[in-house]
Amino acid sequence: MSDSNLMVLSTLEDIKFSLELILKRFKHINSSDDFMENEDNLEKLDSIAMRLVAIGEGFKNIDKLTNNSFLVHYKSIDWRGVKGIRDVLSHHYFDINAEVIYDLCDKNLGELLSVVNLMIEDTKK
Repeated sequence: MSDSNLMVLSTLEDIKFSLELILKRFKHINSSDDFMENEDNLEKLDSIAMRLVAIGEGFKNIDKLTNNSFLVHYKSIDWRGVKGIRDVLSHHYFDINAEVIYDLCDKNLGELLSVVNLMIEDTKK
């Protein structure tokens, strides 16, 4: 396996860890209002947002490592959106919208985790 493939694999494994951690922290959040309910849930919102930044950055790095030739093979994911959430959260942190974060976690992260698992398998081949 080439150095580039090893770096992609390592990044994918880091992304997988972050996705699993987000889903674990999100498990008992039943609405976007829950994030604002108490200090612990607000910390969950902050930590989830930080992990989403890391995930977006990880996919940007994979694009750089592969000259934009890897993610295009996994068309079920809106990669522009995945990478773009990193920019929004990084540059407008005080404008974090709990509803957007809730919807992302509730509707999109399970599929993204499934695709990341497939990517890891494909990269190991």
